[in-house]
Amino acid sequence: MTPRSESVKGGSAKVFKEFFFDASHYLPGYKGKCEQFHGHTYRLEVGVAGAIGSDGMVMDFNKIKEIVSKEVVEVLDHRNLNDLFENPTAENIASWIFVKLGRKMPVCSVKLWEGNGKWVEIVGEA
Repeated sequence: MTPRSESVKGGSAKVFKEFFFDASHYLPGYKGKCEQFHGHTYRLEVGVAGAIGSDGMVMDFNKIKEIVSKEVVEVLDHRNLNDLFENPTAENIASWIFVKLGRKMPVCSVKLWEGNGKWVEIVGEA
């Protein structure tokens, strides 16, 4: 078989795209360093799941970029997250992203890194 003819018939796949944004926040009621106003460079990974279409894609990477940039990155980048969230924990931010994107595309997972070495992952159906 040639590479052109090898594909999973009726298969499904997960496609992932990565984004970055910078934002600041503090955690109200938290006792520790994070009760102070501080900032992070956030890394966001969005996963989309679905059937592989006749075009050979679950969803075009450019379409994912367009939606996530408009719906999430442009909203959160260089913002004080306390102006947007009552309690801007990584879990609350990632949950909001998951639900918001789920209205626009078949999101299956959202991973949000708050700096290096620590992240939250939301999985399921929006």
